[in-house]
Amino acid sequence: MSYKTILVHADGTPQARQRIRLAALVALAHDAHLVGAAMTGLSRHALPDGSIAAVGTPFPFDLRLLHDRADAALSQFTECASQLGVPSIEARLVDDAADDGLIQQSPYADLLVLSQSDPQDHSNGLLARLPQTVMFHSARAVLLTPHAGQFEQIGKSVLVGWNGSASAARAVTAALPLLKRAAAVTVAAAPQSGNHERQTDVPGAELARFLFRHGVDATLVRQDQDSHAGEALLALASCTGADLLVMGGYGHLRLQEWLLGGATRTVLRGMTLPVLMAH
Repeated sequence: MSYKTILVHADGTPQARQRIRLAALVALAHDAHLVGAAMTGLSRHALPDGSIAAVGTPFPFDLRLLHDRADAALSQFTECASQLGVPSIEARLVDDAADDGLIQQSPYADLLVLSQSDPQDHSNGLLARLPQTVMFHSARAVLLTPHAGQFEQIGKSVLVGWNGSASAARAVTAALPLLKRAAAVTVAAAPQSGNHERQTDVPGAELARFLFRHGVDATLVRQDQDSHAGEALLALASCTGADLLVMGGYGHLRLQEWLLGGATRTVLRGMTLPVLMAH
């Protein structure tokens, strides 16, 4: 298993260069096609028939401004990816809202790359919820880059947060191409009641055997499953020198809004390293 198509969100924001850079590093390592997708921000449901008005047609605002902004974001993507030497790139303009556009394209990529929302920016609720919305509805896992900071590499030392859940299993499966290339993999495993591990096993031992059969030699660390699991994972990532955290994203929908699990909420708000997350 390897990545062959990487989809990165191109939006022209200050965080876009770091996001594109990490997506390019993954694409280069796996000889993958890199797609930069820029959405105009106008939902495909804006008109009654679900279509998008052509540029130049009457509308409450000038659609050319939306297209110009998306074109500028794609120019930034092409420049960054080309400078890093990615041989196969595609700049894609999509007439849709950012979340819907990424979700609709997700089945045709192996991995989506987005950025953490700015924890201090409360001006746009839709953008603030973009990472979690895409994660919960996407057909693929998402790789999230922190809002601030520079990250020169990804996947050399990986920390896996493991609690036996389906979302954690999907995250591990999605991360396998990275885990196989890692120099060090640490599994922070929380004990789970009612699982199918052998009674004599330490938490995470069955996952370690699964990874070993995929050529991944993992070190097990016991992780308590409590309300501070997110903080503990980030602290352990710092202690182990991890440059990537892999974990499941948990949440449930109530009254049209996703309520995040404690560890998911903590990591999405306070991530200090790139995080590969799946629901």
